[in-house]
Amino acid sequence: MEIAGSVALVTGANRGIGREFTRALIDRGAAKVYAGARDPASVADEGVIPLRLDVTRPEEVAAAADVAGDVTIVINNAGVGGFSTELLTGSLDGAREAMETNYFGTWVVSRAFAPVLGRNGGGALVNMLSAASWASRPQYPGYAASKAAQWSLTGALREGLREQGTLVIGVHAGFVETELSSFTDAPKISTADVAKQTLDALADDRVEVLADERSRQVKQALSQPLEG
Repeated sequence: MEIAGSVALVTGANRGIGREFTRALIDRGAAKVYAGARDPASVADEGVIPLRLDVTRPEEVAAAADVAGDVTIVINNAGVGGFSTELLTGSLDGAREAMETNYFGTWVVSRAFAPVLGRNGGGALVNMLSAASWASRPQYPGYAASKAAQWSLTGALREGLREQGTLVIGVHAGFVETELSSFTDAPKISTADVAKQTLDALADDRVEVLADERSRQVKQALSQPLEG
């Protein structure tokens, strides 16, 4: 897909990977970039259009689809960790928040913007997933479950939107240098690296991005016996 001249929407665009996506899109010649955020005032970069968008509020998603009716690229980046939920003790509230944002939020945005993309020639839908989509983690079970669900949804969207010509891309990464992964000292890749690889895949019409070695290792291990 041609990025130059495109019109894009990025959710969760005020910081981290989302902010990097907006910058990379502009650098590659996007004609317009909507920066979705719960608080539009938190979008500080020039050259983008701040857009009020809490993906857990269907009314805000619907309003955003009305405003951004010219988009040809939608990047579902908004997400939360839900790390307060432990595996065997405590409240499930964090896990519910992760599922509501990462899974249902992506679904609601995709539903709202699929007709927009269809009217505008098909375009592309990009979902920011994780290596945790394929790896159950007792340290953060709620987050991993939400990303597994989001990955399943991505496959369904790819099949369901094929007829209208929409390219659906799933982006998997391990730890990225963002606030979300500040709890660990594990090796991390940069937000710029994730954005570059994603837009390269978009330009080449590739449906999957394995952004780091961790993601590649986890996917390869899926074919191995569970004991491993």
